[in-house]
Amino acid sequence: MESKNNQTLVAVKGLRKSFGDQHVLNGISLSVSRGQTVAVLGRSGTGKSVLLKLLVGLQTADSGSVRIAGQEINGIDLRHLNEIRKKIGYLFQQAALYDSLTVEQNVDFPLSRHADLSESDRKDKVRELLSSVDLSEGDFAKMPSEISGGMQKRVGLARALALDPEILLLDEPTAGLDPITSAEIGHLITELKKKRDITAVVVTHDIHGAKTFSDLLILLDRGRIVAQGTFKDLRKSKDEFVVRFIGEG
Repeated sequence: MESKNNQTLVAVKGLRKSFGDQHVLNGISLSVSRGQTVAVLGRSGTGKSVLLKLLVGLQTADSGSVRIAGQEINGIDLRHLNEIRKKIGYLFQQAALYDSLTVEQNVDFPLSRHADLSESDRKDKVRELLSSVDLSEGDFAKMPSEISGGMQKRVGLARALALDPEILLLDEPTAGLDPITSAEIGHLITELKKKRDITAVVVTHDIHGAKTFSDLLILLDRGRIVAQGTFKDLRKSKDEFVVRFIGEG
């Protein structure tokens, strides 16, 4: 039996997904242990975001296994899938905030639906979450359209953490951001990892960020894993694609 510290929270085996004639994932396998942050790298269209959607059950694999905290999610009914989803926080690539809700209301949304808390306790938790992603009180009542892209990502991250998930899935958390804001988001992920012992899968094209906050890097190409290991491991690779992708790091 695995100890809690060595427990595998995400286990993928032989995962395949196609859309028509396009083979997006071609039998990939990977595992993520409790407290580990894994970065999934690759060019656009290599199936990185599809992988995250399969992990949370937003899409269904053609074949293969996806186990979340020991539970197989392929083929299970929606009620059981929704129970497993409560263990997962998901940050969408575009933050996916509700335009008609304030920053504070966006973070409160999952709490109002799933948490057994009083309105006062929910308010306190929302404010704590927003503070934990370095947003100031003056931003809480703003609408998503009134804040920057980087701030929207922070709000999305706070919302993803609202139900105290065991697993965090982040889809391109630094995409579309300037280098300074990207570095700030990367630092924030590192701090959350330390403070909350978060287990995370981060899809990203940001090699510098991945090097900073990840324990393990996985490089996809044409639906397959072509390299995995630490940044130093990938830098040592002689594979032409790996060398070109990693560059000077």
